[in-house]
Amino acid sequence: MSDTTDIHQAHTALGDVAARTLSNATKTIPMMGTITPRWLVHLLQWIPVEAGIYRVNKVKSETSIAVDCSSLDEKVLPQTYVDYEEWGREYRLNAVNTVLDVHTRVADLYSSPHNQIEQQLRLTIETVKERQESELINNAEYGLLNNVAPTQKVQPRTGAPTPDDLDELISRVWKEPGFFLAHPLAIAAFGRECTRRGVPPAIISLFGSQFLSWRGLPIIPTDKLKIVNGKSNILLLRTGESRQGVVGLYQPNLTDELSMGLSVRFMGINHRAIASYLISLYCSLAVLTDDALGVLENVEVGKYHEYK
Repeated sequence: MSDTTDIHQAHTALGDVAARTLSNATKTIPMMGTITPRWLVHLLQWIPVEAGIYRVNKVKSETSIAVDCSSLDEKVLPQTYVDYEEWGREYRLNAVNTVLDVHTRVADLYSSPHNQIEQQLRLTIETVKERQESELINNAEYGLLNNVAPTQKVQPRTGAPTPDDLDELISRVWKEPGFFLAHPLAIAAFGRECTRRGVPPAIISLFGSQFLSWRGLPIIPTDKLKIVNGKSNILLLRTGESRQGVVGLYQPNLTDELSMGLSVRFMGINHRAIASYLISLYCSLAVLTDDALGVLENVEVGKYHEYK
């Protein structure tokens, strides 16, 4: 009886574990969960900056410019001129830097099927670009949240972001508004308020992706607008220099430039056989007029409703 059992339990063909010693697994490039679409960077107009400085000049005493709607009489026309502020605000480019180290032995021996240096650089550059978007929103000097004029700040009526609140925000940025910017949880909270009122947001397609919208304006998601104690902010922007909106700033013609404002420089190999690469991204942001940017502050993202 035991002999029969042993015969049936014995292998009659090559097993999976042994067979895998002769096979090659198909390998992906390294994945990283912190990579996001970075829509804000795509939606801004980017202005090249000479010598790392961008000055915003403004009209002084805008309401004092006198004009007249002429009638048929010969009355004297008003005389006027446009004055300028003596010194406009200057924006200086900031650098997001890091140094990537790769052991030459690792690069030499383990670069098939994927080149180790290329993948190390790719993932590091992605992280640098993620930091760039965070700085565009949160930087203490030039970030969007820290450059909203007091008259452009709106508070929600009931805590959660409602259609009425977004309409109020549109009334502050009414000259050719471009898009809302919000954390995904804030967008979900707005969606719940729309559902409760029976006014589901329309869907807009941009860059091959789908976005919720309100009053025809896309609501762009970003995780760089932080949630603190269950509350966040929703921004509304007008973009473009010709529209006196929000613009991104970058340094052109960098040494070893890889893309707009980004350079990767080989720094050499040290006595421990480690190759180093300097990665630098130069950028800033300017709000050209106060009414180009508004914010709905302190929106609650955890409010839910019971439907009966």
